[in-house]
Amino acid sequence: MAAPSAAMRKKLQRKFRLRGFTLKVDALEEAAAFLDRFPDAEDDALDLLLDELDKEPLKSSILDRDAVRRVVSLLVEAEEAVDAASPAATSARSALRVVDSFVVPRFHYDPIKKVFYEHTGRLAIHGEAGDKAALYRDRYQVLLQRLARDKYFSRPAFETVMSENDSCEITSIQSLIGCVGRRWIMGVISQLEERQFYLEDLTGAVPIDLANAKITSGFFVENTVIVAEGELLSNGIFQVNTCGFPPLEDRDASLSLLMGLDFFGGGVIPTEETLRLTSLENKAVNDMFVILSDVWLDNSETMEKLGVVLDGYESVEVVPSLFVLMGNFCSQPCNLAFNSFEELRLQFGKLGEMIAARTRLKEHSRFLFIPGPDDAGPSKALPRCALPKYLIEELQKHIPNAIFVSNPCRVKFYAQEIVFFRQDLLYRMRRSCLIPPTTEETSDPFEHLVATITHQSHLCPLPLTVQPIIWNYDHCLRLYPTPHTIVLADKSEQKAFKYTGITCFNPGSFANDSTFAAYRPCTKEVELSALES
Repeated sequence: MAAPSAAMRKKLQRKFRLRGFTLKVDALEEAAAFLDRFPDAEDDALDLLLDELDKEPLKSSILDRDAVRRVVSLLVEAEEAVDAASPAATSARSALRVVDSFVVPRFHYDPIKKVFYEHTGRLAIHGEAGDKAALYRDRYQVLLQRLARDKYFSRPAFETVMSENDSCEITSIQSLIGCVGRRWIMGVISQLEERQFYLEDLTGAVPIDLANAKITSGFFVENTVIVAEGELLSNGIFQVNTCGFPPLEDRDASLSLLMGLDFFGGGVIPTEETLRLTSLENKAVNDMFVILSDVWLDNSETMEKLGVVLDGYESVEVVPSLFVLMGNFCSQPCNLAFNSFEELRLQFGKLGEMIAARTRLKEHSRFLFIPGPDDAGPSKALPRCALPKYLIEELQKHIPNAIFVSNPCRVKFYAQEIVFFRQDLLYRMRRSCLIPPTTEETSDPFEHLVATITHQSHLCPLPLTVQPIIWNYDHCLRLYPTPHTIVLADKSEQKAFKYTGITCFNPGSFANDSTFAAYRPCTKEVELSALES
């Protein structure tokens, strides 16, 4: 084996370092020998090698010869198929990273140092009382530090001639005592006494009167964080004149302040690598994701319709790169009264046979399964873990590379971040509203829902009595920094809405009205589809 040149050594070390790897000398020689096989496609071959290494369950980021050789040997086996084009094709396949909610890192905000720091150590599923308080505190801190950077709410660096009416500076609730005139406060809507709502921040709580408040778009429910403008009355109640959600922050602005911290999960990607991935993403014009929600396996009509959809995509020139099948996977809730688990297991097996019968889809498409709110699982609390192994074993015999993941889950396609969430959220948000939504900007409930979750930076800002959340895993439902795309699968009418550059859509309920969606990540376009009845 000839020793690699100095230029090759430098190139390899830099490329591997960008992916977070350090090469030992023997590993570097192994990688250089692999690249020698492809003198005309060296860069593509190197990207292919790195993509495959990313998928390996490595114990350390310091790579030795064995780690590199293991991946190289797998690639060499397929050497006949490796030419200048195929590394790029395989790279596109491995561009997809699925992140389970339970591995998303947790960060706390330090208001003194004004930085986020990562939580280290194990997170208990069954939390203590302090963990519930931390849930609300962390949600509030994320929004407060975002608001502090907003030009309308931040204190000017130099004192300017500004009347009290022009000032939007946030006053802490503790500081309201003795204040007269109009004030801006930010807090969580809480019902500390029956039928009396309060606004709470980190310093105290004040009873509020929302009867005559002018509101912005969105659903104002208990537990949401609001920014309210009003006056403290002599009876101690804060009368709200106008209120809205904390303003949004541009994704790039958020990322620039996080100093490379990985809030999304899936690993930190350096700037140079992000630019490379964005370029590849823009070129991936043939990639398409097909999303179906409410795939009832025990319903013959639904399965027939699914067969029609699969046949349709089997016959197109370029098959979809990803199928996302979301629950519920049964027409009946899988609760304590459900006694057909054996039958459901067999139905998953039949679904596996149905997919395997479409050879092009089996070979070229990936299949991602996300549980619904009524599917089998240990509890109804969010986030929900992946479907039980017992149910999916039969399907995996036919589709061994099928991916089973939590609800919600996150997908990274090249540099694009996509969040999938299956929950009948719209109905619950409307039921829990404290104030009827305004119709000034829109009367579309889905648009109100999108405005709520994006401004709250949270997928499910409902009271915990309405939708339980595992206290220590509330961070898995955060939308900060804002992702590029949010899929809100709901049994309500299918919709698509682009809000402040974020693509949001509901694919509809496939079992109920034969609706589904196709998403092209290259252009972020959504095609709302339906089978003819």
